[in-house]
Amino acid sequence: MRIGGLGPLELIIILVIVLLVFGVGRLGKIGGELGTAIRQFREGLGGSKEEEKKPEEKPDGQSQ
Repeated sequence: MRIGGLGPLELIIILVIVLLVFGVGRLGKIGGELGTAIRQFREGLGGSKEEEKKPEEKPDGQSQ
C-alpha cells in the first residue's frame, strides 16, 4: 500500500530520520503543540456560530 507515492519502507526511513533529528521528547512536545493549534483553529472556525446563538445582554447585565 502506497501513501502519497511513498511505500512503507520510505515512511519508516523518514520516521527514523525525524526521530534522530528532533529526539523523542522534542517530538512529543511538537505533537502536543500541533494538536493544540489544530483544536484552537477549529474552535476559531466554529466561534462565530456560537456567538450568534448567545442571547444579547442589556447594558445593565440582564439578558432579554
